[in-house]
Amino acid sequence: MPDAIATLALLLALELVLGVDNIVVISIIVSRLPEEARKKARFIGLSLALVARLVMVAGASLLLSMTDPLVWKLSVRDLILLLGGAFLLWKAIREIHHTVELIEDREPVKADPKKAFASAIAVIVAVDIVFALDSVITAVGMTDNLTVIALAVILSFIVILFAAEPIGEFVLRNPTFKILALSFLITIGIVLILEAFHHDVPKAYIYLPMGFATGIQLLQWRLFRNQARQQVGAGDGSSTDPQ
Repeated sequence: MPDAIATLALLLALELVLGVDNIVVISIIVSRLPEEARKKARFIGLSLALVARLVMVAGASLLLSMTDPLVWKLSVRDLILLLGGAFLLWKAIREIHHTVELIEDREPVKADPKKAFASAIAVIVAVDIVFALDSVITAVGMTDNLTVIALAVILSFIVILFAAEPIGEFVLRNPTFKILALSFLITIGIVLILEAFHHDVPKAYIYLPMGFATGIQLLQWRLFRNQARQQVGAGDGSSTDPQ
């Protein structure tokens, strides 16, 4: 039992770390939808993604067999990682360009609401499968207890479901955080492509710098907020004494 609990905690931490990247992608995808439809799209998309992940856990033995060469010495798993990494690169670079050049502000996107909603859900599920493939295979390599893996997936889904809206809205309200998050997606996309070609990249080399960069960005955000409040306080004659 202690070993199972320790494994569950480790797998849950892994799912939550990968879940942050997923939240960023989901936030960007649903940002094109009307505000009242975003919450529904998140819930439906994540629910379908959860079902897909549990199916992948149930078919763990099949996932492990997906490493046999198929095309250009690439397996089915490699091709999924390659396409998923390329998609993340394209999506992140495109969103950075649109954000920096204020394209949406100048040229609002007009689309059929129903088609946009269905498309958003489909993309959420597809992206989650790309993120889940690597994490599920890693989890299977850590333990053969599929119940523990499934429990970690379900618990992480509950956390992500509640965290997706506040984190996503915060990122969208703060363009500098959005650009930082998109740059992380570029990194993840490159890592997925490297893994598709069997170049292993230690995860610590990826997530530790990401955490450090996020910490620095949070400090800068805090500094700018305090400076803005101080200027407002000086402007209306109120006290700027931090005490």
